[in-house]
Amino acid sequence: MRITVYRKAHFNAAHRLHNPSLSDTQNEEVFGKCNNPYYHGHNYELIVGVTGEVDPKTGYLIDMKVLSDFIKSEVEEHLDHKNLNEQVEEFKTMNPTAEHIAYVIYHRLKRVLPTELDLKITLYETPRNFVEYSGE
Repeated sequence: MRITVYRKAHFNAAHRLHNPSLSDTQNEEVFGKCNNPYYHGHNYELIVGVTGEVDPKTGYLIDMKVLSDFIKSEVEEHLDHKNLNEQVEEFKTMNPTAEHIAYVIYHRLKRVLPTELDLKITLYETPRNFVEYSGE
């Protein structure tokens, strides 16, 4: 039986959307207020979906405590209350857009999950703006 389980989490982080190859005027035109040189913050909401076969011995797809621990170690401890541009290695060379943040979260979780499980990340930057990434 294939099934998907979900775990919600959240973290708070600041960022600045900026492309150093663009002029200040171009960055302002492309990113608007999100290009604020003093940064701005979001209360990110994260939904982690894991899909696979249920273990007939345990009835679990994955122990939710284990999934929770992975999210804590790989996402919350890595991103929560951080300036993404300044404090998170992946964003020293990658613009910390919601798309890129979801990509980073996906790859950090994928490396610790059992390989037979599929993963989907849904990341809300605001209640109205969200992205999904499943490795494709």
